[in-house]
Amino acid sequence: MLIHVTDTLPKPEFSPQIAHIAQAVQPFHVMKILAQAKALEAQGRSIIHMEIGEPDFASLPCVHQAASQAAAQGLTHYTPTMGLPALREKLAEFYGTFYHATVSANNIMITPGSSTALQIVLTALINPGDKVLLADPAYPCNRQFVRLLQGKVLAVPVTDEQGYQLSLQSLKAHWQAGIKAVMVASPANPTGTVIEQAELLAMAQFLAEKDAYFIVDEIYQGLVYGRPAESILAHDNLPDNVIVINSFSKFFGMTGWRLGWCVAPDHLIPVLDRLGQNIFLAAPTPSQYGALAVLEDEALAELEQRRQTFETRRNTLFNAMQQAGFSLKVRPQGAFYLYWDVSELTEDAEQFCADLLQAKGVALTPGRDFGDYQAKQHVRLAYTTEVDKLVLAVQYIREFVKAFKGS
Repeated sequence: MLIHVTDTLPKPEFSPQIAHIAQAVQPFHVMKILAQAKALEAQGRSIIHMEIGEPDFASLPCVHQAASQAAAQGLTHYTPTMGLPALREKLAEFYGTFYHATVSANNIMITPGSSTALQIVLTALINPGDKVLLADPAYPCNRQFVRLLQGKVLAVPVTDEQGYQLSLQSLKAHWQAGIKAVMVASPANPTGTVIEQAELLAMAQFLAEKDAYFIVDEIYQGLVYGRPAESILAHDNLPDNVIVINSFSKFFGMTGWRLGWCVAPDHLIPVLDRLGQNIFLAAPTPSQYGALAVLEDEALAELEQRRQTFETRRNTLFNAMQQAGFSLKVRPQGAFYLYWDVSELTEDAEQFCADLLQAKGVALTPGRDFGDYQAKQHVRLAYTTEVDKLVLAVQYIREFVKAFKGS
């Protein structure tokens, strides 16, 4: 008779321990709204989704075809950590034709999404205690990554009068010892506002004098309205402290393919390569072949049509909100968001969003996700759905607000 000794032993007690840094990382609060919206849909409710920052268009057929063809040919092995050489070359050409910027393929790194690009860039720069200055409101992952590296976040409150953006003036006003990097986004999430190129260059030069890096998030570039698509990399006299983060998700519509890139100065490339080898090894190979196809002229022409659709949606939503009596302080110049100050209606934007969803089936994002400054008085509206639904959403919001005021 065989006796299994382990079966006779009591189960040892184990006290789980989670790293303090991991415990401090905040969730995306919009996911709570999304979960509630999905639950209502499962009950048969019709929901207008304006909460998630994702284009509603599927990725282009040429992406599917290129990835499928690559897989059929057995091109499914790892690429070099820096990315598929042909894709890096293609991106360098894209910068030349699309942005009129001279960028070497040697300075481009392909990553599994732009968040990974930001993560390894910050890992290359930030020591514990180093300070990173950014705007409040801003994309939430920015501050979370800094905290994971035990850096210190310096969040500068920005208002509609500043276009919700940092400037050279604000950098000078808030400068202090120990700042290692400044992060901006143009166009920005959640506001859709941009920083003019002359201002970006002046900021980069100021930071170079302070021996600080300038990280510029351009993932919504291409999705700009009434103005050309621009990159800070188009400046010939750019100092060597500028790092650009970009993505195939927003303008290129490849969210689920998880592919991004960064452009970094020569001295950072070796360390980014080493970090990439250890953190992700290589970006998804089929995605990289799909990205090669989306950079072709025919695909870019289709993406331009989609950009025009987003511009129409922006105009429709902005005008409809104003006609409904809602004051929007800033007209977004890019991305696909409106940032709405609801302080005249409520002191709790998160509860406002929850009540609106339950009452009218319109899902919006509370400002809490994007920082602390005036977060309880702002909500974000994403115009990532059809024009008729946007118009209907504004009608529902107006009805909700009318009932809300009457109660």
